[in-house]
Amino acid sequence: MLFRETAGANAGRAVAGGAGARAVGRGRTFRSARTGLRAGVLVAVAAAALVSCTQASSGGGPGADVPDAAAEPAVDRTRGAEDAENAEDAEDADRAEREASAREDTAVPSPGPARVRDAFATLQATLDDTCTPGAGDCAYFLGRVTQELTGLDASMRADGKGPGHFEKPLTDMKALFDTLGEDRSEAHLEKHFSAIVGTRDGINTWMQDHPDDYR
Repeated sequence: MLFRETAGANAGRAVAGGAGARAVGRGRTFRSARTGLRAGVLVAVAAAALVSCTQASSGGGPGADVPDAAAEPAVDRTRGAEDAENAEDAEDADRAEREASAREDTAVPSPGPARVRDAFATLQATLDDTCTPGAGDCAYFLGRVTQELTGLDASMRADGKGPGHFEKPLTDMKALFDTLGEDRSEAHLEKHFSAIVGTRDGINTWMQDHPDDYR
């Protein structure tokens, strides 16, 4: 009888111990699962943070290839300023070209020397004219003869035959011009009346001997 009671008590403790062991086992299992879940979450968070830092340091990540929106207006303003400056330079160049063209169109071309025969013809027109030094009537006459000789000198130097063909008249006119200098006053011209008239008459004689130069 005592044996059965002892055995029953032992059996009851065994059953109670088994149930408790299972309960303790399940509690440990739940705690281990929760601990593993928390550890997984921490690992995932750490991995995401590492990826984010890596992308930030390397310039990657979402929006890395998207141009800076704040920089675009500055670029547009710079490009616009360059375009405006180029357009202004082109307009200035075009205006300068038009002004230069207008000046060329309105400029009066400077006439070149007359032909030798034409210059000599106007000199010949003075052959019948003269004046009296000191009488006050030599300003026009001597001034005109000097002017006609100057024009004939330029024509002979520009002629296609060359200055060598007109050596004698050119030498005589150079001597006269050196004597007169720049003074074209009446008194000065009257002082050299003989030289002026003598040069005119000598060139007339020379030209008569060279009819191809004046006819």
